[in-house]
Amino acid sequence: MSIAPPRRAPIARRAEVSYVRHRGSLLKKQRKTGQIKLFFVIFLLLCGWIGWAILARKTAPTANSARTRFDALVVLGTPTDSDGHPTARQLAAVNEAVREYERGIAPRIIFTGGAARNRFVEAEAMAQVAESEGIPPSAVLIENQARNTAQNACFATRILRQRGLKSAEIVGLAAHLPRTALILQSLPLDWQVHAAPPLTPPSPVRAAFSESVETLKTMRYLVWARLTEQCEL
Repeated sequence: MSIAPPRRAPIARRAEVSYVRHRGSLLKKQRKTGQIKLFFVIFLLLCGWIGWAILARKTAPTANSARTRFDALVVLGTPTDSDGHPTARQLAAVNEAVREYERGIAPRIIFTGGAARNRFVEAEAMAQVAESEGIPPSAVLIENQARNTAQNACFATRILRQRGLKSAEIVGLAAHLPRTALILQSLPLDWQVHAAPPLTPPSPVRAAFSESVETLKTMRYLVWARLTEQCEL
């Protein structure tokens, strides 16, 4: 009677299967660890960018000149409503520009802003409001091409330089002005920013939302736009 040889092959296969499973489990853990590390790197970078933007907004200058009189007032554009009527934001900015004009801060007003959000030109809508409040048409200049804040500042500066003018008070809502000041620092202009008080105090939620949006836009400017969207005068 013959004796069957020991069955070693199944043991070897089980060892191989066990190794493959162990190897697969190890690779999964390594991938998961790598993903966690990548997540934390991205998270830290994002926190750094947000912190940079917040600090930049907090430390943004309000002027680069000690002037008390300027060659022009520049009113930053904001969209009309969907029917072309001026919004509360526009009215607040225009009303403040009219007050500054009447105080003798500058002899002319540049309204800046194209059809950025809808088919209505922001600058034209604001100019109509100003003229209805008594500003003579001869004191009104319209820049109707800008589609963002950097273009507001650039194109308004271009208009000033074409007329041999060198200074401006920039009028806009408070949340909008720190980023505007960062943009103005690169332009050959004597400037000061001036906040237009809102027609009605915003709710805390609305104020926080506006600040958050401006912080995100400041992040984009610092990281991307200031390097890629240079102003050509």
